[in-house]
Amino acid sequence: MSIRFHQGDVREMGRVAGGVKGIELDKGDEVIGMVVIRRDATLLVVSEKGFGKRSELSDYRVQKRGGKGIITLKKTDKTGAIVALKEVQPDDELMLITRHGVIIRMPVEGIRVIGRNTQGVKVMNLDSGDAVVDVARVVREDEEGAEAEAATGAEPE
Repeated sequence: MSIRFHQGDVREMGRVAGGVKGIELDKGDEVIGMVVIRRDATLLVVSEKGFGKRSELSDYRVQKRGGKGIITLKKTDKTGAIVALKEVQPDDELMLITRHGVIIRMPVEGIRVIGRNTQGVKVMNLDSGDAVVDVARVVREDEEGAEAEAATGAEPE
């Protein structure tokens, strides 16, 4: 399940405050990630059994925080649970890592954009007993420079 709400729905509070509820969890559920939408992109989800999909952000209606949310991936024995979600663009690249230490690098454009309430497509073949444990977006060199300049306040050359 996923929930999309405006950042303004979360009020500022002190360091010792307990915070506010973002999503209502069922028994056995846990939060696996959060994305702050900053660019025109798609939402990538990857499951532990190597399935993944990209969905349009417009597929996720804006709600108030604290609700149940909407289905993001149809969890089955075939797909397993979601292990990662990322905001991605077609020219991005990903690194997927498994429990047994296998790492692959792949372009995002190789993963189809499909509906939010689907199982997805196979993005990584796994050995018996292995599972995807995390996904990282590969930062391109031109992005690293822009991020460093933004952090230091330096003007681009």
